[in-house]
Amino acid sequence: MECDQMFLMNVEESFPDSIPPMVSTGMGRTTCAYFLPDNKHFVYGSTHLADAECPEAPLRKNGNYVWPVYDSFDIFVADLEGNITAQLTDLPGYDAEATVSPKGDKIVFTSTRSGDLELYTMNLDGSDVQQITNELGYDGGAFFSPDGAKLIFRASRPKTPEAIKKYKDLLAEGLVEPTEMELFICNADGSELKQLTFLGNANWSPFFHPSGKKILFSSNYEAEKGFPFNLYFIDIDGKNLERVTHGETFDAFPVFSNDGKYLAFSSNRNNGGTRDTNLFIAEWQE
Repeated sequence: MECDQMFLMNVEESFPDSIPPMVSTGMGRTTCAYFLPDNKHFVYGSTHLADAECPEAPLRKNGNYVWPVYDSFDIFVADLEGNITAQLTDLPGYDAEATVSPKGDKIVFTSTRSGDLELYTMNLDGSDVQQITNELGYDGGAFFSPDGAKLIFRASRPKTPEAIKKYKDLLAEGLVEPTEMELFICNADGSELKQLTFLGNANWSPFFHPSGKKILFSSNYEAEKGFPFNLYFIDIDGKNLERVTHGETFDAFPVFSNDGKYLAFSSNRNNGGTRDTNLFIAEWQE
């Protein structure tokens, strides 16, 4: 299997010698799955309508690390057997990175429909699309607070003429350079937008603690050569930064269970020196 696909497993299951069941189409590339409130469906981004083949994934441009932003991504709803039950976006351009409010009323996602990578919200059926951000730069990876009132997300904010030109030129090629990003927080309608971190390097994959008062995120701000990435805790007012993991590789994508007892995250630890990223579950202790 060349491209990322979606798989389903129970928390207590492990698959040391087999692969868990696939719940995406097996075609194209998929990204960013998130359960809907009924726990019987999930949303995810996929390129399969544009091409059943796996799109190329450039990782370098002019010697720098880049992410592809495929204009063939759209957002779909599927049941837990993998049957697609709805297509939520169908405009030209990138639509992906969808997550769902714990209130069960809204989805937040990233789209290029304005010509830039901005955040939008919509109802669970794809209606009532509202633009949330409107500043030049990559706004993505957004999650709602536990009460659905706020959004936390990562963003790049190119300021100099050179940085702006570089960002726009890359985006025109369907690429972004995710090496300088900070965390931003705002109300769910986009009001009261504030920059939360000022650390430098890449600060991303933020997720609210179930208390709604802290953010867990991944950062390489202490790394001299881009690695390692570790997990950090910070208050929603930007105070009390605390390092949580102390690995030498890559820890990212932290997500708390709803009751706050468990933390799921991705890591390159224990991979025998390969590039494999695996999923880990840890008991969370305050």
